[in-house]
Amino acid sequence: MSDYETVRRTIEFLSENWRDQPSLEAIAAAAGMAPTQLHKIFVHWAGLTPKEFLQAVTLDHARELLRQSASVLDASLEVGLSGPGRLHDLFVAHEAMTPGVYKTGGAGLTIRYGFHASPFGRALVMATEHGLCGLAFCDDGGEAAALADMTGRWPNAAYLEDTAATAPLAARIFDPARWSAETPLRVVLIGTDFELTVWETLLRIPLGRATTYSDIARKIGRPKAARAVGAAVGKNPISFVVPCHRVLGKSGALTGYHWGLTRKKAIIGWEAGVGGA
Repeated sequence: MSDYETVRRTIEFLSENWRDQPSLEAIAAAAGMAPTQLHKIFVHWAGLTPKEFLQAVTLDHARELLRQSASVLDASLEVGLSGPGRLHDLFVAHEAMTPGVYKTGGAGLTIRYGFHASPFGRALVMATEHGLCGLAFCDDGGEAAALADMTGRWPNAAYLEDTAATAPLAARIFDPARWSAETPLRVVLIGTDFELTVWETLLRIPLGRATTYSDIARKIGRPKAARAVGAAVGKNPISFVVPCHRVLGKSGALTGYHWGLTRKKAIIGWEAGVGGA
């Protein structure tokens, strides 16, 4: 096979399979050669690595989502939560803890936790007796750091490792077939009043769409608070379920994500596949 044909087939594979965020090994297997060989040929002819090309394709799709959703957040906030394409409708019923619980660092709360497999790496699932209160991600070996990050948010809570208790939540969260308005996943939000307002607004962003920090700031009546909104989005303790990954920079850029930009790209791609299913 000529180098041109190799590059052509690789670009075709990435363009058709970007939602899966394939590894270099999977990309090379599709091209029928070793990863190091493909990497060298692709860089020589395309000027960037296969993974860099994959990132560019993902970003392009993310920008298209942003263009499509210019007025979607407006509409969803105005009509409430009665649309079939919203994660919140299909899946989530939320409540907020009293401000006092946050101010005392979670004193009096018992939070059970466990690590589980997910489409986006290891998932740390945390729950109170009222419902899901935390969802974080890490790679193998990063469990201790992820747990420290999350427990540091509510330092005075009592924590119990209980994988059996959190396993049913993990199973529901990542299985779209189990997203149901009749039996919604109960979510408990623990934060400041401002953070709660931002997180509740995130829940109204439709599946497969995106918005910007400045648009959220405008919708909550704080048009000059885009930076504060960004900070609140970054502190979202329930990743994926409260979809902070659907917030992009004003230009459509995939700005930072607390659990890694690569993971944000993967989630956006995964949701695009679910929405198109």
